Amino acid sequence: MSAPERIPPGSVTTTDPAVADLLAHGGLTVRGRIRDASNAALYCTVAHEGRKAACVYKPVAGERPLWDFPDGTLAQREVAAYEVSEATGWGLVPPTVLRDGPHGEGMCQLWVETAPEAELLALVDGEEPGPGWKAIGFAEVGGGRTALLVHADDERLRRLAVLDAVINNADRKGGHLLPTADGRLYGIDHGVTFNAENKLRTLLWGWAGEPLTGEAVEVLKGLRSALEPGGRLAGALSGLITPAELDATRARTEALLASGTHPEPSGEWPAIPWPPV
Repeated sequence: MSAPERIPPGSVTTTDPAVADLLAHGGLTVRGRIRDASNAALYCTVAHEGRKAACVYKPVAGERPLWDFPDGTLAQREVAAYEVSEATGWGLVPPTVLRDGPHGEGMCQLWVETAPEAELLALVDGEEPGPGWKAIGFAEVGGGRTALLVHADDERLRRLAVLDAVINNADRKGGHLLPTADGRLYGIDHGVTFNAENKLRTLLWGWAGEPLTGEAVEVLKGLRSALEPGGRLAGALSGLITPAELDATRARTEALLASGTHPEPSGEWPAIPWPPV
């Protein structure tokens, strides 16, 4: 994702305790449109009580209808993904709120500056990934040639793979991975998540079938508790996704704990999004 112009985000960071208040209550000024987004995504500044930051505002009115998701729900799903990310303690999704804006209700998310030199995906010759890489699959590279598409064997990506399995992310593309200069990694564009049917589509299949890390198991146990009726996370999600989708989120969490492994492609749905990056 690239901005039409760069506006310094100032002193506001993703871990700033006041960032949610800034995003929710600050005045939004639209600076331009992010043209490579499939739905209306506006690059804005948000200002409140002397603080200012760059952000992305996606109005519900700019969402394109999808055959397999209810109309006008993508912004809520983006916020729901942030809520689950926060419940894991991993902080994998930038601060995200649902609010009114210049074009009506929509999702507002803190803009994250990326470190373009960070390499998370690559195309390599041969049939096996090298050390430090995980295989995704083969891709055509022109001239009748194919190359192996790989992703980094990176604990941050592995955490994101677990989050995606919980929220049933149907569109984890390479362009949705935002590594930052301080060593953090964020995932964005979570509008097509939480469907009650299995729709996991991702580039992060490198750990498919492998045992979950001990850390991931403990995080999933915490999510299971928080998702119970009356739990904090269940309460937050109940206003953002349907009861059936909340039940399916509980079931996916239970299934991950029961198997103890990363999920594998089901064969019932394309496993990798298109385009992949």
